[in-house]
Amino acid sequence: MQVAIGHGLHTLPWREPRAGAHAARAAAFYLWSQVEGGHGCPVSMTYAVVPALRKNEELAEAWEPLIKSLEYDPRLRPPSTKRGVLFGMAMTERQGGSDVRANITRAEPAGNDGEYAITGHKWFVSAPMCDAFLVLAQAPGGLSCFLLPRVLSDGTRNGFHIERLKDKLGNRSNASSEVAFDHASAWLIGEEGRGVRTIIDMVNHTRLDCVIGSASLMRQAVAQATHHTAHRSAFGKLLSEQPLMVNVLADLAVESEATTVLMMRLARAFDGDGQEAHFRRIATAVAKYWCCKRAIAVAAEALECHGGNGYVEESILPRLYREAPLNSIWEGSGNVNALDVLRAMAREPESVEAFFAEVGYDQGLARAVADLRKQLADSADAEARARIVVERMAILLQASLMLRFGDPASAEVFCESRLGEHGHQFGTLRPQPALRGIVERARPTV
Repeated sequence: MQVAIGHGLHTLPWREPRAGAHAARAAAFYLWSQVEGGHGCPVSMTYAVVPALRKNEELAEAWEPLIKSLEYDPRLRPPSTKRGVLFGMAMTERQGGSDVRANITRAEPAGNDGEYAITGHKWFVSAPMCDAFLVLAQAPGGLSCFLLPRVLSDGTRNGFHIERLKDKLGNRSNASSEVAFDHASAWLIGEEGRGVRTIIDMVNHTRLDCVIGSASLMRQAVAQATHHTAHRSAFGKLLSEQPLMVNVLADLAVESEATTVLMMRLARAFDGDGQEAHFRRIATAVAKYWCCKRAIAVAAEALECHGGNGYVEESILPRLYREAPLNSIWEGSGNVNALDVLRAMAREPESVEAFFAEVGYDQGLARAVADLRKQLADSADAEARARIVVERMAILLQASLMLRFGDPASAEVFCESRLGEHGHQFGTLRPQPALRGIVERARPTV
């Protein structure tokens, strides 16, 4: 946490708002998340809170200087006495899950300065040690967004009670909790009844970080697999010299590189407006759906490359394997994001054209682009087909980016295997001399 905060991974684009700031921050977050995945949650939420917080100028003026601090201060104290603060969010309730409009937590006006008293519960609140949270609750005007601090300005604890910590599959270094609010003091952000629209800016930035986190995990898994196989012998020679293992490792490396390129392109879209804003509206959901799911498959295959060594807790692979499903669930599961792509197409058709403008650079993809346009134009059973459509969108976007920015050999292998006829498991690439070079490029040299 000290390293992450000290290097501005929670605030870089807000401290230094210039071209490329989100991309630079994404690259740094990608590198540092490979060290330990769990601590990224409060870092990510603090980074993501600023656009939503700015819907209330007075609150932003009070809290942003503390958010922009490069000092990690874990003490539970009034914000004005701290060197820096961290933010979380509290949206999910037992009865609704992803359907936040089913929330029943209440917010009653409690003063003339925008203060409300919040009473209710939240079923999943990660990083409950944070200094403040954005909370969704039902106000008189409908579901609304509020800033709820842990400690009030006079030093008293707010009505924020941790009922229990979750016993999670993975991500154990990051506490997640169930909380109850008992007339907790909170302040309105945005307008009453527009809570989802207010907090969605925070959600979109954390979805970007889900993609970054998945890319980071995939890179670490590939690094572990390529390193292990370069030093482990079986059947008379190194694993990395055996043709079938080379095929598997190259396939993993290509998947990791395509995800990394897509992650960086998406982060760059957060630096722009206009066409870039339309692109990120749809590309964020596309990437969140696909990249987070692929991380699970990559972690499992990388573990298998280690054999029994990968299945024991002394290895890093069990931790990566348990961590992998998290990003696919957090900030909307696969179905939620696939359906969000359909919603973007219907409500913001400019996002579709921005997407095709992005993938239309290479004439070699013209047939795949034309096929995708046909799929998008077919409205029959659109919801039931959402996953396959979004999958094709993601792969086509990755192919376009690999051709422009990736290693040429990796790009060729990616396009041949992902856009053409291919097996469904890693290690089913067409045998070719380029595969060894792809593996060597992906293997750590230290």
